[in-house]
Amino acid sequence: MAAWPPSNRSSLKHLCCEVGHAQVRGHQHSAPSTMLGATPWRAPNKIDLYDVRRRPWYIQGASSPKDMVIIVDVSGSVSGLTLKLMKTSVCEMLDTLSDDDYVNVASFNEKAKPVSCFNHLVQANIRNKKVFKEDVQEMVAKGTTDYKAGFEYAFDQLQNSNITRANCNKMIMMFTDGGEDRVQDVFERYNWPNKTVRVFTFSVGQHNYDVTPLQWMACANKGYYFEIPSIGAIRINTQEYLDVLGRPMVLAGNKAKQVQWTNVYQDALGLGLMVTGTLPVFNLTEDGSSNKKNQLILGVMGIDVALNDIKKLTPRYNLGANGYIFAIDLNGYILLHPNLQPQIINFREPVTLDFLDAELEDENKEEIRRSMIDGSDGQRVIKTLIKSLDERYIDEVVRTYTWAPIKSTNYSLGLALPPYSTYYIRANLIDQILQVKYFEFLLPNSFESEGHVFIAPREYCKDLDLSDNNTEFLENFIALMEKVTPDSKQCDNFLLHNLILDTGITQQLVERVWKDQDLNTYSLLAVFAATDGGITRVFPNKAADDWEEDPEPFNASFYRRSLDNKGYIFKPPYRDSSYRGLELENNTIGILVSTAVELSIGGRTLKPAVVGVKLDLEAWAEKFKVLASNRTDRDQLGTHRCDPSTSCEMDCEANNKDLICVLIDDGGFLVLSNQEDHWYQVGKFFSEVDANLMSALYNNSFFVRKESYDFQSVCTPEAQSNTGAAPRGVFVPTMADFLNLAWWTSAAAWSLFQQLLYGLTYSSWFQTEDVTADSMESRETSCIMKQTQYYFSTVNATYNAIIDCGNCSRLFHAQKLANTNLLFVVADKPMCSQCESTKLPQAEIRALPRDPNQCELVDKPRYRKGPHICFDYNATEDTSDCGRGASFKPSLSILLALQLLLLYLTVSRQPLSSASCL
Repeated sequence: MAAWPPSNRSSLKHLCCEVGHAQVRGHQHSAPSTMLGATPWRAPNKIDLYDVRRRPWYIQGASSPKDMVIIVDVSGSVSGLTLKLMKTSVCEMLDTLSDDDYVNVASFNEKAKPVSCFNHLVQANIRNKKVFKEDVQEMVAKGTTDYKAGFEYAFDQLQNSNITRANCNKMIMMFTDGGEDRVQDVFERYNWPNKTVRVFTFSVGQHNYDVTPLQWMACANKGYYFEIPSIGAIRINTQEYLDVLGRPMVLAGNKAKQVQWTNVYQDALGLGLMVTGTLPVFNLTEDGSSNKKNQLILGVMGIDVALNDIKKLTPRYNLGANGYIFAIDLNGYILLHPNLQPQIINFREPVTLDFLDAELEDENKEEIRRSMIDGSDGQRVIKTLIKSLDERYIDEVVRTYTWAPIKSTNYSLGLALPPYSTYYIRANLIDQILQVKYFEFLLPNSFESEGHVFIAPREYCKDLDLSDNNTEFLENFIALMEKVTPDSKQCDNFLLHNLILDTGITQQLVERVWKDQDLNTYSLLAVFAATDGGITRVFPNKAADDWEEDPEPFNASFYRRSLDNKGYIFKPPYRDSSYRGLELENNTIGILVSTAVELSIGGRTLKPAVVGVKLDLEAWAEKFKVLASNRTDRDQLGTHRCDPSTSCEMDCEANNKDLICVLIDDGGFLVLSNQEDHWYQVGKFFSEVDANLMSALYNNSFFVRKESYDFQSVCTPEAQSNTGAAPRGVFVPTMADFLNLAWWTSAAAWSLFQQLLYGLTYSSWFQTEDVTADSMESRETSCIMKQTQYYFSTVNATYNAIIDCGNCSRLFHAQKLANTNLLFVVADKPMCSQCESTKLPQAEIRALPRDPNQCELVDKPRYRKGPHICFDYNATEDTSDCGRGASFKPSLSILLALQLLLLYLTVSRQPLSSASCL
């Protein structure tokens, strides 16, 4: 017997050091800031939108954390295409932010207001950014432009010190179509002379406004001026600001050359989940003409570490079915955890699952999370709630959490162990004759007499071919074992010796116990045993045909729940609300009953196996009616009748027409009933069977409801509204417009002329090519699912109550059955419609928009820490390069000549148009 003592933290620290050096197993990559990453060539009809500068590892490595306020001009002059360009630009800008950044978005005209429910800077995580992106689409242009209102709002946001924020680079991004006001007084009051806030201005749309004020704002505040005349300029111009933010980092030299570790993300090449250690790459040359030091960041280099490689360095099977290793970063996001299982392979979306979302949150786990983020080590034994593997049950368990920081990284490693997994069995079968003897019981020719054996699909040897088909996997395993021995260097001796030992022990169980029992006498379909070593033996052999449990015991819900609970765990086959049942004559339904095998060796408790039976539902339903009756003579046959000398008020057999007698498990699922029409509903949530009675049990505190959210689910995309893509109306000038000189020189006339001139020149103006972008392909998207589970409360063990239904109330009696997970309920049948109730929710559903309420969650943000270093200022920074703008101002005479030409061409085509209509 070996030990994994949680009291000895040195072992965990040693493991942390091993994981800390895991980066040498990754592959190297780098990318310049002005070039796209190397990816395979696409087909000609595909637009490759992959840009390495928008990858999580590049964003986090190219600049320090950011506090950003985006302000958007929504005055009346911003309409149509310009407003659409602004909305798209804001969404693209949000995509340049990582979880280390904080952001808010506001619109302004005469006044400024936030576009969403966020009244302060919030973490730029995927859920907050989604709220921003949805609300930005609701912006409407009206009113007049007041830059002062927008900038005052932005500076007030950045000066708010009562909230969690990045406290590093501070910046304001303003999107507008142009204006004359420079709001110098605002900058003097808020930002000068220190200029701690950078201002970036974006001139959006095609217009002839003077852009000098916008350029001045950026240059006077260490920022940059950009132009976005069309949709094609959005992506490049909404990410170039990173070069400006990188200047202090470049000028810091060697101080900035520190490895930064990223959050978990999906690899773009399909290599799975990754973390990356990054280093920025600088241009350290000097400008020959001015002898100034270059301040351009050339790119980012990094080393990928696949999470699967890290997992190989951590123990697995010697921790038991319910023990596990986990790791989190400074944001509290997990990079190792058995519940980290993103369902969508979409490299554009980061994988950000908080530790408190991966597990059921409580105060103890909040404190553990905080300690890990702070880089401390520690240990705590707590009582907590966990979900079952199938996510339908809740169990209250005891766990020992031990944690320590991982050397040279921002991560912290933790270990969670139940008390029965502190020690584990390590087999050492030195006797080769015994090895061969036990191995023979794995051969299929022994199954008929010794029961069918399922072998856990583990990597026992390097050359073993894995397979999802257990029969095929067993054949591969046997074929390999004929060539190598369990002590071979290419095999995992711990796994093989335990597997062979458990094979022999379970075979002895068959010989000494199971074969001597007549299963039909007890109405059993099967007996079984599953072990930590990876063996599941089902007897008799024919019962394996209907065995639906996972061959890996550690992945079987019944196995893990049996270890965490005392007594017998009943598990009916799960049926959702749409299940309508099958003919019982042709299909036997089985109910699994299991319990853990508990050993005590020298005062040390172990649970190395789970044993159980599979009940025949129809036979046990009949037995249940007898057991729930007043009959005392077990051998009595025939119809049981009530007479004046017999008490039958609560007799489930004699009064089966008037009484409902059921067994419900601790998740609220029907296990057995005295009503035949309930038999096909066994395994359903009981509210689907009798909503009124289940509501009464819940309202009387027999059950507690637990709601949580699954942030890793996949949903089909929701239908998008086409209202935002409606064709713009054609503007037809009136006679007053022709006589108005202002109209002739306006941007509207110039734009109209350009469009019509192109329409006359090119016959394909209204035609589009069949070209799609990679990011526009129809695919499933990540979504949030709401889960609801029920579990037994500790309030009531037995209870009698009346369900008030007006003129036809129902009496019920409920009692928990000792040493099981069952609740026995006897109730009157409902006699009228007044007793109908709304069904309690249990099925997993897609969360409603804004559920969970992000607007409330951001007011109580979870504890986190940003990177330890910040580069946002350097006294030698050269801010003279701040963008140059150009505004096209057409000559009045040229405009007039072109408009007359346009009028002539239009009139000359008129007879032809009329003729074509005849």
